[in-house]
Amino acid sequence: MSKNMKIVVIGGTGLIGAKLVNNLRQQGHEVVAASPSKGINSVTGVGLAAALTGAQVVVDVTNSPSWEDKAVLEFFERSTRNLLAAEAVAGVGHHIALSVVGTDRLLAGGFFRAKDAQEKLILASPIPYTIVRATQFFEFVGGIANSATDGQAVRLPSALIQPILSDDVALAIARIAVAKPLNGKIDLAGPEAFPLDEVVRQFLIANRDPRRVITDEQATYFGIMLGPRSLIPDKIQLCGATRFGEWLSACASSK
Repeated sequence: MSKNMKIVVIGGTGLIGAKLVNNLRQQGHEVVAASPSKGINSVTGVGLAAALTGAQVVVDVTNSPSWEDKAVLEFFERSTRNLLAAEAVAGVGHHIALSVVGTDRLLAGGFFRAKDAQEKLILASPIPYTIVRATQFFEFVGGIANSATDGQAVRLPSALIQPILSDDVALAIARIAVAKPLNGKIDLAGPEAFPLDEVVRQFLIANRDPRRVITDEQATYFGIMLGPRSLIPDKIQLCGATRFGEWLSACASSK
């Protein structure tokens, strides 16, 4: 692919988006960090046409402000339809979307049904695409703990999880953004798989959090019953470099 492309990052001010925008700008590309705060809203369509004019690539790393079943489905369906329609008019040659490893195994959860709907809209579109399915970010482990907390107990199963640092996600997507479309899905995970209960236990200990993790195979993940490998890729195609223990140590030393 050519250098100095115009790349629009939808969700460009968020956790992944801000890092991705920086990576691509450092490579010399013209990058639009699109978000409602910048006057570009993929759900309403406001500002999309102008932002996408002349763009070769659009990267969608948006996330819904609400995970309520109806709201999250509406967010991803409206946003994706608006993006694909605007891209068709602008002549965009590559649509990249960030999704989640195991989405099709987690359809008992409304968020994952919404991501599945997003993926299907992309597959049905004539625009060349790459869907990047990532595992849970290191930065998300605290949220997993909070969702499973009952008093001072955190109940979680021992299903495997293979978390990845957000910086490594942004780096991988930056490479994909300047490559040819895969017209398929690619899985992205961290370098190590651990039991979910153990990852959260390590996180709480590192943060001197008094809550206690109780291993409970009947406990759910955001309301979803997990199988042993529900959250990890069948085959890792892209792998982040940063280990979870390294990240925990770096976070602890920065406090």
